Amino acid sequence: MGMVKSEGRKPEIIAHRGARSLAPENTLVAAQKGFSAGAHRWETDVSLTKDRHPVLFHDQDLSRCTNAAKVFAPELARAGRYFLSDFTLEELLTLDAGSHFIETDPFLTIKDNTVSRADLAQFRNQKIPTLEQGLALTRDLGWAINLELKDHGTEPDPYDTARLTLAALDRSGISPDQVVISSFNHDWLTWILTNTKQFELQALVGDLDTAPLDFKDFSFSVYNVNARLITTDDINMLKARGKKINLFTVNEPARAALFFEAGVDGIFTDFPQHFCEPNSEPPKKG
Repeated sequence: MGMVKSEGRKPEIIAHRGARSLAPENTLVAAQKGFSAGAHRWETDVSLTKDRHPVLFHDQDLSRCTNAAKVFAPELARAGRYFLSDFTLEELLTLDAGSHFIETDPFLTIKDNTVSRADLAQFRNQKIPTLEQGLALTRDLGWAINLELKDHGTEPDPYDTARLTLAALDRSGISPDQVVISSFNHDWLTWILTNTKQFELQALVGDLDTAPLDFKDFSFSVYNVNARLITTDDINMLKARGKKINLFTVNEPARAALFFEAGVDGIFTDFPQHFCEPNSEPPKKG
């Protein structure tokens, strides 16, 4: 596939959950693949463990992306589901967060030989990364990261995820200009803004494909919007208000080109390798 080009602008290509078409999502190897593909940054999800450690994992349920059902006793499940927030970091680190990619081939990149046998060998027994590990990798690569704070409704304090993320960022030594913080929970973003002005904040809109877009009071400078829901009128309206727009999730270069022509500033994609020149610097091992 050809690369998307835009007149006079360089749209940002964001590797969604790392390059998750090339490696198990939200693992360090997926981040490394996104870096090697040439993405401008990677996006990952911050969730909290039972003992309040921020880890990089998207779902509330561990089942899709780990072998939790094989490792944890059935009585630890709730309604047949193994919730991340029910387990400590130590318990989560016993899980294999990589073999599911080999077993399910979610983007058919194993079948079409995009993913090599050497790659497959390193996917087995990949661990759920901590936020600290993700930040360290990003810092050391001189790269950039978008941290989506996941609101699973399990935090005893309403701002735990935001507070613990800021603490991890402070400890990491990463430069603030390497970090974007985003969330569907706009209250969390407002809370962060009252505590620090160091990081760019991006408001997510369009969590449900069936619900209308709600930009609320338009108080954020960047909106990350569901590409299935946005219209040309929405784009024109946001641009008239001086907003930047990133869209999730866009995997087809031709579709992305239309969005860029309409004024969109960036996309989240599972296939950064279809949009970017490969990075000449070899990725570091996670």
